Amino acid sequence: MDKKLFRSLILLITYAVVLVAVIVKIDAVTGWLGGVLAAFQPLIIGGVIAFILNRPCNFFARLYEKALPGKAQGAARPLAAATAYLIVAAFVTALVALVVPELTHSIEMFIGNLNAYAANFQELFDWLAAKLELEQLANLDLSAGISDSLKNLLTGALDALTNTLPHLIGMTGVLISGVVTGVISFVFSIYMLSGGPRLTAQCRRLVRAYLPGKAADTVLSVTRLTADTFSKYVNGQMVEACILGSLCFLGMCVLRFDYAPLISVAVGVFALIPIAGAYLGAVLAVLLLVMIDPWQAVWFLVFLVCLQQLEGNLIYPRVVGTSMGLPGIWVLAAVTVGGSLLGLLGMVVSVPLAAVAYTLLKQDLRARTPAPAAEETPPEP
Repeated sequence: MDKKLFRSLILLITYAVVLVAVIVKIDAVTGWLGGVLAAFQPLIIGGVIAFILNRPCNFFARLYEKALPGKAQGAARPLAAATAYLIVAAFVTALVALVVPELTHSIEMFIGNLNAYAANFQELFDWLAAKLELEQLANLDLSAGISDSLKNLLTGALDALTNTLPHLIGMTGVLISGVVTGVISFVFSIYMLSGGPRLTAQCRRLVRAYLPGKAADTVLSVTRLTADTFSKYVNGQMVEACILGSLCFLGMCVLRFDYAPLISVAVGVFALIPIAGAYLGAVLAVLLLVMIDPWQAVWFLVFLVCLQQLEGNLIYPRVVGTSMGLPGIWVLAAVTVGGSLLGLLGMVVSVPLAAVAYTLLKQDLRARTPAPAAEETPPEP
């Protein structure tokens, strides 16, 4: 038997045995992977923070390199990292100081008026059932269901208050663990962000040292494409969500819609999810407003449609850009599959992953399928 064929068969059998073992012991494998991820959690979180802040850090680093003379340019990267962290801290502080009190007030008002809103919704539901001649739904008491939900919620809160000591003991361990993980992650992110170019050069040198030339070029090319795609998408999506939430808040204040802070925050958060986020935010807001006033819900839906058109045609192309280069059907498929596999996280990260796969597939097809030669036209006599 040919040695090459024999080696291929051995590899195939080995892969098959490993795959069967993983499937049979999937619980043990999952537990082991969970333990590994937990051990590397601070490093992963720090890497994510550094990755998100890398683009603004690069921007400030270029400014400092132009402003600082000679040898002082070596401090440009640490100064840029410190500036990026200060801006994020200022933004979070402003968000907590301005948005959180208004959001808390809106939630408290909504909880206080929930019984009246439930009664309004019950009247609307009864009117629709009578108009549509739905006798089976005419006697359905929705307000009782809402009251039961509130009773269950208050019972849970009472249980938490009567068992304060066990809850505090359990939360203390979680709190200490969270603080330690956060501090270590923050330290890791500082090192990664301030020494970003040096770490990138070391990783590039490591890949070239242990992989053949062509394989190293492929790995570095795919890594560069993935990093650029994720960086543009994540930063653009976050900026776009903040802009959309702010515009929604201003528009609701001008048009005097109720619960503007609560609904605007929900619309901005759901905007992080491609395609589906707009519909989820609209459904949540309409369900909330229809309990207050059905006509207000209708006018808000009209306002949100106009805002989505403005966002889709003007804001999104300029903030996120068309750099994804992904057809709409691919985006929809990526969001659907990502949501099915990983839930909310999968819906968020599926689009840049699909964009990377789509770009690599196009490049491979272009390399495998040479462009047709231009037909030679006979010279004119």
